[in-house]
Amino acid sequence: MSNQEDMFGQDWEDEWQDMPEFIQEQQDPYSMINVRFANEEDLQEFAKLIGQPLTRKTKSIWHPRLVRGEHTHNIWVDDES
Repeated sequence: MSNQEDMFGQDWEDEWQDMPEFIQEQQDPYSMINVRFANEEDLQEFAKLIGQPLTRKTKSIWHPRLVRGEHTHNIWVDDES
């Protein structure tokens, strides 16, 4: 039994007829840079300038700050119903 059959039952293909195609495109960055700081004070000064929290453990950020789930309220509506 496939994973889809486990989740939706064996007749899932019948239920999904005429559904719109959905493709989630990868959001690759336009550009990336490495920034090095000599000390904690410099790191926090930079964090303040860009308006994002940074720690020694921060590996990467999006600028402007990426808000996860920002588009979760978007839904598909069929006006023909």
